[in-house]
Amino acid sequence: MTSARELMTAGADCVGADESVVLAAKRMADLGVSALPIRGGDNRIQGMLTYRDIVVNVLARERDPATTKAGELSQEELVAVDVDDDAHHVLRIMAANGVHRLPVLDGTELVGTIGRAEVARALPDPQVGELLDALSRD
Repeated sequence: MTSARELMTAGADCVGADESVVLAAKRMADLGVSALPIRGGDNRIQGMLTYRDIVVNVLARERDPATTKAGELSQEELVAVDVDDDAHHVLRIMAANGVHRLPVLDGTELVGTIGRAEVARALPDPQVGELLDALSRD
């Protein structure tokens, strides 16, 4: 089975936990991405910040994106996969957590990110449908 290492986009730009949501959104726009890993002061990944997080948890709640920090939007527990996890495991983690993109770690080091498209390309047809069903639930 194909591993996360083989499917991931290597390397990843991050947003610092203490950076404002405005700076994070500008970085996303500049990079043409919809999510960025959040890196804490200890240099460890705390989670992923998505454009949806910004819209739902900042703008819709009338919070100030200039003063709201990216780290305030990170999950309580990091959801990530290991470089050696296979595509089936990545699928299960995505479905169980309702996420479309995950950080890929080698130990505690961020080595890339993996999204549903990368996983879908590695799975047989019936599982692609399962993946898309699981991820389309909001």
